[in-house]
Amino acid sequence: MMLDTALCLERFAWHAGRHADLTVQSLALASDPAYVSVRNRFSATLTETVTCSDEGAYITSWGYRLGTAEDVESAAARLAFLLAALPA
Repeated sequence: MMLDTALCLERFAWHAGRHADLTVQSLALASDPAYVSVRNRFSATLTETVTCSDEGAYITSWGYRLGTAEDVESAAARLAFLLAALPA
């Protein structure tokens, strides 16, 4: 069974958006690769683009593995920590 990376990214965007200091800038599901762009709402420079691998791993633009689709909430929390955001 193939993983639905678009659904994984939608779930990641939802969980990231629950963090008080994060905002989802864009969710590009039709691009190749599909990605979600998240930023700290108090800083124009604290941003990150996250993709989802075919194996279900969330990966930042610089190659850091945030976690897996099996625990999307923890993966979003790692991104919040990296972007210096408050917990959900």
